[in-house]
This record gives sequence, C-alpha cells and structure tokens, in this order.
Amino acid sequence: MDLSGILVYVLVGFVAQMIDGALGMAYGVSSTTFLLGLGVSPVVASASVHTAEIFTTGVSGLSHLKVGNVDKDLFKRLVIPGVVGGALGAYVLTAVPGDAAKPFIAAYQAIMGVVILVKAVRYVVGERKLGAFLIPLGVVGGLFDAIGGGGWGPIVTSTLVARGGSPRHIIGSVNLAEFFVTTAEVVLFLTFAGLTHWEVIVGLLLGGVLAAPLAAVVCKKVPPRMLMVVVGLLIFGLSIRTIILALP
Repeated sequence: MDLSGILVYVLVGFVAQMIDGALGMAYGVSSTTFLLGLGVSPVVASASVHTAEIFTTGVSGLSHLKVGNVDKDLFKRLVIPGVVGGALGAYVLTAVPGDAAKPFIAAYQAIMGVVILVKAVRYVVGERKLGAFLIPLGVVGGLFDAIGGGGWGPIVTSTLVARGGSPRHIIGSVNLAEFFVTTAEVVLFLTFAGLTHWEVIVGLLLGGVLAAPLAAVVCKKVPPRMLMVVVGLLIFGLSIRTIILALP
C-alpha cells in the first residue's frame, strides 16, 4: 500500500463522513464521485465505499444512538426494506453498469433539495404518519445506494425531512439503518465480484471512523431550520453536478 495515497483517502473519508454524519447523507455520493474521477470502475468504487461504510456507519449509528438522535420505531420500519433493496442493487450492479441510473437519481434529489429548502422557510416540526410508505422508500433507497455507489441518505433522509419531522431524529435513524443496509450490500459484492483496491478501503475507513463521533454531536447542536437549509443546498448542488457530468 502507498502511504501517501492512503492519507489522501483518509482525508476524503473524514470530510465525507462529517457531511454524512451531520446531515444524514452524501458519504457514498462524495466518495464515489472522487473514485470515479480517478478512473475506478463503478463496481469497484461502490464495493470499496460500502466496505469502508460498514465501519463508519456502525460508529456513526452508535454515536447517534448514544446522543439521542434515533427514533427506534422509524429505524425498525426502514431497516428491513433497506436491506432488501441494497442486496438487490448490489446484485444488479455486478451484472449491469450503474451509470445510466445516476441522472434520474440526481434529478429526483434536486427536486427534493428544493422541497426541503421550502420546508426550511416554513419550518414546523410535524409528526406525519408514514405507514406503509416507508417500505418502498427503504427498498428504493437501498437499491439506488448500491447501484450508484451512494444514495441511501440523499433519497431516504431528504424524503423524510421534506415530509416533516425532526431532522436530527430522521438523520440519526437513517444513519443507524444504513449500517445494516451497507453490510448486506458488501456481502453481495463479496459473493459476486470480490474486493480490490484495499488502500482505498483502509483510507476511507480510517477517515470516516475519526469523523463519525464529532459529526453526531454537530448534528445534535445545529438548529433544525439551519440544518434543513444546509441539507437542501447540499442535495441540490450535488445533484446538479451529477446531472452535468452525465451529459454527453
């Protein structure tokens, strides 16, 4: 392993996890975008990022649980559909290129970013009954997360925040569920594609684990309205960038 190369990935992992742990999204999106820019294939990029995420999401999820950011009922409703969707997406990615889906995912995320910004202006904490809606949301979030190398947070967190509720409890619950979704994806990647590029995995892992506890505290301290504005701007900006890069 090249030490200088690992340090670069440590920095990427740290920044990505700070974003993900504090805002509930974009670890996979930011990390995968960087890896694809270096010429890494979508399968290798997604497998590497999600292998590192087993550890980072585990630490992040426990950190959110410890500081009281997790709604246990919401977590229970998301985790099983998310695991099913993630496993299916990992299987599909090993056989079919995932790049074609990115513009469609990005367009959805851009719309949700605008919705969240509107919600932030008219912010009222709500307690909507989501019911069966959480099942397809979890499946779709897990599916696109595996295929696109990231997407669980942007799809699930943005949708739930846009529908009302406490941002920090949504972010904490989604982060904890992501550990189980990510584990299922990596098991499928190991089974059908194997793992390479260990320097990438080690760097992302170390940076993410270092950032996870700090990010959970940031999530708890930031006011909900401000958090929603940052989430909305982040989703919209990343989505527009993804769409532009996908244009011929």
